[in-house]
Amino acid sequence: MALKTLSAKAAAALDRDLMSTGAFSIDQLMELAGLSVSQAVYRVHPVTQGSRVLVAVGPGNNGGDGLVAARHLRHYGFLPTVYYPKRSKNDLYQRLVKQLEDLDVPFVEDFPAALESTDHVVDAIFGFSFSGEVREPFPAVIQAMANTKVPVTSVDAPSSWNIEEGPPKSGTGSSFHPDVLVSLTAPKPLVKFFSGRHFIGGRFVTHAIAKKYDFDVPEYEGIDQVVEVGPEGHKL
Repeated sequence: MALKTLSAKAAAALDRDLMSTGAFSIDQLMELAGLSVSQAVYRVHPVTQGSRVLVAVGPGNNGGDGLVAARHLRHYGFLPTVYYPKRSKNDLYQRLVKQLEDLDVPFVEDFPAALESTDHVVDAIFGFSFSGEVREPFPAVIQAMANTKVPVTSVDAPSSWNIEEGPPKSGTGSSFHPDVLVSLTAPKPLVKFFSGRHFIGGRFVTHAIAKKYDFDVPEYEGIDQVVEVGPEGHKL
């Protein structure tokens, strides 16, 4: 049985449903998404393997998930550093930044330099709503993530990938293959081009919503916010 996936259009509609009939606020969804990302990172890269985590944050919701993940990682004992070149003026993002500043989490301007002294990277630049060209300053950042030997965990989608068609055929991101992918709510069609460790996070989806959008809610264990799945969607 192939893994059921969610198109970009369906993912956007599902988010709207969660925030209308589902009664969730965007703050709640971002908090739960970032928490699940932090748990996946902890699972694949325990603090004992190196505490330095570099989080690359984009301008939208995917970046917000990264900011939340960085906060949780700090509480787990990691030493996160955040690269956030295009800061949102939205109050929600400004509060997430303030929360990190209060935990003495440093923000850096030079991504390639920061990459040289980290143990793990979280790619929270672009999510399921990404399309079109990768704009500055992100082409060099994505290329650096493609070239590094440091393990990379991508949030919902490897940045620059087409949600339906996977990595670009050429140019920025064509050689970017992260080690870990955390699919939020449900996997997107690009997972068929991904060959690393795959987690699903989204322990807030009701069975009614999953039925409406025709995907399966995995069985989360205990207090886990993520489930690792194999290529066919079976639980590992």
